Amino acid sequence: MKKIIGISLAILLSASISFAQTRIPADTIFNNYYKATGGKALWETVKTYSLKRSYAAAAAAPYTSDISVSVPDNSIYKSKNIMNRSFVYTVKGNEGWIKVPLGNKTDVKDLSQAEQGSMRYELYDVLAPFINYHNRGLIASTVGTETLNGVSVNQVELQGKDVKYNLYFDAASGLLVRQKQTMAGVETVTDLSNYTKSKFGILYPAKLVEINSRDRKAVTITSTVSINETVSPELFKR
Repeated sequence: MKKIIGISLAILLSASISFAQTRIPADTIFNNYYKATGGKALWETVKTYSLKRSYAAAAAAPYTSDISVSVPDNSIYKSKNIMNRSFVYTVKGNEGWIKVPLGNKTDVKDLSQAEQGSMRYELYDVLAPFINYHNRGLIASTVGTETLNGVSVNQVELQGKDVKYNLYFDAASGLLVRQKQTMAGVETVTDLSNYTKSKFGILYPAKLVEINSRDRKAVTITSTVSINETVSPELFKR
């Protein structure tokens, strides 16, 4: 009996060691993504970027958004355009506000700390949530390899103080194909596809399909991205 237990423990230990040896480090998976989308050297030169997005969902009015980011200033501007009305959200440094159209006037209100925090994550999420993750207080660890929609993927967990990401990278191409974000009790799953080369040379997912645990409605998002083009400082003025 003792011999059988000993053999079983040896097999289990061997399997554990084998798993640890074959598991790919998170930074290697991230670097493979950078390599697949233009090279890390090019990514490290990104200072500003802008996105134009359109959103479509069943039984809901379509809308668009314009997003501009200044990485050195830690600033993000987002204009959500619904039925000819624009709701503008801005975070700059330690401040955040929303501009709401009211007839011929605009009402300006402070964003809550939770809303500001969410937008600060979005500052990176719109390109890649793991950008500069060390300096942002996030911890990355490889979960392992699994199959997603018939494709082998490497899963990385990215954990922060008030957010968690589970990121799924195509093992063959290195591209991010699914992102699962958990924040404030809401889980948002986004499938990324149609990688397109920007004028700057970096590839980005031009199509996203997003569904969260609160609304449970699939939203299809199409995007175009401009990188390191001029972003007006006026966007970040209150």
